[in-house]
Amino acid sequence: MERTEAKAVAKTVRISPRKTRLIINLIRGKSVDEARAILANQPQRASRVISKVLESATANAVNNFGMKEENLYVKTCFVDEALVIKRIKFDSRGRTGRNDHKTSHITIVVAEK
Repeated sequence: MERTEAKAVAKTVRISPRKTRLIINLIRGKSVDEARAILANQPQRASRVISKVLESATANAVNNFGMKEENLYVKTCFVDEALVIKRIKFDSRGRTGRNDHKTSHITIVVAEK
């Protein structure tokens, strides 16, 4: 039995899940070539990380499962919240606050048409 899909995951990427979801929603259901073109023309920092995960998923499909690259499309892609890195923020009048640096888990699954 042949596998018809391949997956790649980037864990604890230091970009907010909300910002990352805006970009990942653009490539869902598209062919791999079309998704690459979309990501290449996005100015956001998240698009570079998502592009690397897409390349990894494509390489996994081609090298590990023998799929043809021209037949691949983005079957599913999603962003989950990862841990929150908490830092102290010093305010005026001796007060302190908290800076929350949110992180993301990015998952992309590619499959053959």
